[in-house]
Amino acid sequence: MDNARIADSLTTGLGLDMAPVALSFLDTPPDGVAIFDGKVPSSCSLWRRAESGVFYAPAAVHFNCALGSMVMGFDLPQQTQDDLMGQVKLMLGANYITGEEPPRVPKVPKASQGILYGPLKDFPVAPDLILTWMTPSQAMLYNEAEGDIQWVSSSPPKVLGRPGCAALPLAMLESKPSLTFGCAGMRTYTEIGGDRLLMVLPGTRAEFLVDHLETTDQANDAMLAYYREAKSHYES
Repeated sequence: MDNARIADSLTTGLGLDMAPVALSFLDTPPDGVAIFDGKVPSSCSLWRRAESGVFYAPAAVHFNCALGSMVMGFDLPQQTQDDLMGQVKLMLGANYITGEEPPRVPKVPKASQGILYGPLKDFPVAPDLILTWMTPSQAMLYNEAEGDIQWVSSSPPKVLGRPGCAALPLAMLESKPSLTFGCAGMRTYTEIGGDRLLMVLPGTRAEFLVDHLETTDQANDAMLAYYREAKSHYES
């Protein structure tokens, strides 16, 4: 299944009103892809820019957010390492994190010199990750199709908080979708609405999810009909 068909299936099956975007961690851009050389405040701000077209962002583009560039798995120059220490001290001083947390923040396990971004429907290579902004009801359908919410699961799903970008390496490390409420920084830099969660899907799981979405939609339609009928008996 190609990227355009996966994007269409996700959009239709989940009722998305924001198109999914894709990321791949690459050392060089594919032929013909533009290289982004502008300035952004964070790695996550590039996720929204990816909604408008395909581009390649070298590692240095991400360095304005030291924590985000560390989470993306980049080798950090000394100045960015110093900025990271300052950011951590600020978070500790504000009681935003505890001292035990910084070493435990996950990092993307795939070393690269940059990241390819773009709409999933136009993505020219196999995506490492697919990012989708969802409402809570869409996220429930997503998790049902993935099988993450079954009571027989040995590892119940987790919903992450800060930093929001940590959902990306976690999805890669565990080879399963990762859901985040999103941190204050992510919501500031992406300007995403407070009604949205971020779901991160490993590219290797995309076809599995699409294959199960239709069955999930049918099951939920059947249950909705039942619940509405039951509710009608108690309405005047």
